[in-house]
Amino acid sequence: MYAIVAREPGGPDVLEWTEVPDPQAGPGEVLVEVAASAVNRADLLQRQGLYPPPPGAPNIIGLECSGTIAALGEGVADWQIGDEVCALLAGGGYAQRVAVPAAQVLPLPQGVDLVTAASLPEVACTVWSNIVQHAGLRSGEILLVHGGAGGIGTHAIQVGKALGATVAVTAGSDERLARCTQLGADVTINYKTQDFVEVLGKRGADVILDNMGASYLDRNIRALAGDGRLMVIGFQGGRKAEIDFAKLLPKRGSVAALGLRGRPVTGKGSKAEVVAGVREGLWPLIAEGKVKPIVHEVRPMRDASGAHTALESGGEVFGKIVLTP
Repeated sequence: MYAIVAREPGGPDVLEWTEVPDPQAGPGEVLVEVAASAVNRADLLQRQGLYPPPPGAPNIIGLECSGTIAALGEGVADWQIGDEVCALLAGGGYAQRVAVPAAQVLPLPQGVDLVTAASLPEVACTVWSNIVQHAGLRSGEILLVHGGAGGIGTHAIQVGKALGATVAVTAGSDERLARCTQLGADVTINYKTQDFVEVLGKRGADVILDNMGASYLDRNIRALAGDGRLMVIGFQGGRKAEIDFAKLLPKRGSVAALGLRGRPVTGKGSKAEVVAGVREGLWPLIAEGKVKPIVHEVRPMRDASGAHTALESGGEVFGKIVLTP
């Protein structure tokens, strides 16, 4: 089969569409004939050599896919050959075929076509595990989403609104913020000209979904409401920072950093647990039209380098870029 591999760590130009060995479905796995994959920030880090795959995962980039089940591994009973699915991956999505644990496979959400469905597993599992399963976002609370125009952000806005929260977002232009408003954002903050701490004021945010890490840590803590929960899912603004507990303790605030890729397949805190929660709680919201996948564009997989360049530029992409083999 053919797949996108990085010849060496580096820029988008190191990505190459080349022939690789065919994967096989092991015990408890299914083999998916890939219809599409999608680009995530973590893919850029892996290409740069900064985010290696967990043990046992393929070196091929790609954390999600959609497609048709082509083969079943030993012990798989819940799926059949020919089922159209989407799946959360530990790697291997930028390829014609990928083997994936059956527990990480999802049926297509009602009303979503096969190619578009590739844009959902990673953002759905990230957002649901953070703001619902861990932070316990409730109706009437305020959710602050940093990077509201990205794949995670556009999804989190809609999930927050569907759960009855007031949603505030940050983005880098008024145009992108206007599009966030169309998705349901109640409060929009241009991070280039406004301070989100000042905009939120004394009320603050009950849950903050943060992709920046170190550079935003102090301001995020200042922006937390009483009993607020800060969920860190990225470190685009750096990996290390100091916490001033004198600011955190009076608010009874909590800071959590929840990764997805390194979780075990099954058991407590596993990908299977997250995927089951998404299927039970989020897929009905998509079927009802309350949450929709936001796809910026669809590109040929062999142009993965162009997709990476577009996402790294940061100014044009709104939602997800989908890749088709």
